[in-house]
Amino acid sequence: MQKSDMLTDLDVAGTTKSVMKKLPEVTLAFWIMKIAATTLGETAGDLFSQTLKLGYFLTTVALFLVFVVTLVVQLRSDHYNPFFYWTVILSTSMAGTTMSDFMNRDASAKYLSNGATSLGWGPQGLGLGYPTGAAILVSILLVIFAVWKAAGMTFVIQDIVSFRGEALFWSAILVSNTLGTSMGDFLSDSSGLGYAGGALLVTAALVVLVALMKVPAVPNVLLFWIAFVLTRPLGATAGDFLTKPVAKGGLDLGTAGSSAVLLAVLFGLMAHAQIRERRTAAPAEREAVTQPAD
Repeated sequence: MQKSDMLTDLDVAGTTKSVMKKLPEVTLAFWIMKIAATTLGETAGDLFSQTLKLGYFLTTVALFLVFVVTLVVQLRSDHYNPFFYWTVILSTSMAGTTMSDFMNRDASAKYLSNGATSLGWGPQGLGLGYPTGAAILVSILLVIFAVWKAAGMTFVIQDIVSFRGEALFWSAILVSNTLGTSMGDFLSDSSGLGYAGGALLVTAALVVLVALMKVPAVPNVLLFWIAFVLTRPLGATAGDFLTKPVAKGGLDLGTAGSSAVLLAVLFGLMAHAQIRERRTAAPAEREAVTQPAD
């Protein structure tokens, strides 16, 4: 397989011959929006579970329901809509944040600050720890990919046109964002690297992935999923850096203020993507109208 053919694994732009374009083109703008969405997912998830003291369990249930609602809207759409798509990405990031926290954390003083002994209604957390939680999530992600492969459906993103294929895609997105949260929290909380050190490590890993795109033997579809997972801990460490106290190495900007700024940034990026999508679609629609019938 030539490298130009392999690039289609990541190219989700589609063509005028595509049956349906439901996913965005993977460009630099895509990754900027992904990092913005995952950083907002971290700060917003912490806002609900910790700042508002709803707890990991109740917040996870609520945000998972939000994910289901946004996913239904995305699945019912017959074309790519930046607002629909990135809203689902955001909901998976928020739900992934609290799902990871619920799996890995507990009600010990290590995770509850200001002398609190509990956080919200329901179970405080399973306390599995980041390594165990990450191992479970990696296993689930591998199972999803195994089912995907066994079903005989393509991994080439631009060719995903069935309901089942897109459902598997979004299942993988949810688990990968949850896994990325566990990785980011481990790097910032337990590895000794701190928020800045963890972000630098993930950035270095992403640079390596970019370099591997030049290696013909490495499938770009594999690089896409690794990058998708790694951009989540980058967003997690960035979110923690913005919100955590100065004594812990953060900027102490607060979850509410940071979330508001990040939401404005993401909304602006989505609006820009929507305008570009309409401009791109307009010539194709005019050509389709003027095309003589067979």
